[in-house]
Amino acid sequence: QVQLVESGGGLVQTGGSLRLSCAASTSIFSIAAMGWYRQAPGKQRELVASITTGGRTNYLDSVKDRFTISRDNAKNTVSLQMNNLKPEDTAVYYCNYFGNSWRTYTYWGQGTQVTVSI
Repeated sequence: QVQLVESGGGLVQTGGSLRLSCAASTSIFSIAAMGWYRQAPGKQRELVASITTGGRTNYLDSVKDRFTISRDNAKNTVSLQMNNLKPEDTAVYYCNYFGNSWRTYTYWGQGTQVTVSI
């Protein structure tokens, strides 16, 4: 059974940093691409960053050069380092597997709230 547990969110001022972590309890983690997603109030969930098993990364344009996704296959974890945070980054952040059909995924963890104050 897939279980994804996100942590590391919080309240930070504009320009601050946070590091999100996700622990995945599944044996397929090491062969799956992973992603960080976010959903702001009243908006659809969006893909923020993804990382392949080989470490190739991709980012939402608005977070490029500020966010860094990484993974540790030995520990079944994926992280998101967020620097120079902006109020528009405020959202609940989720990790999940990444694939072209991610919008149809039915399982999502509880997420972690990131709030960036002005």
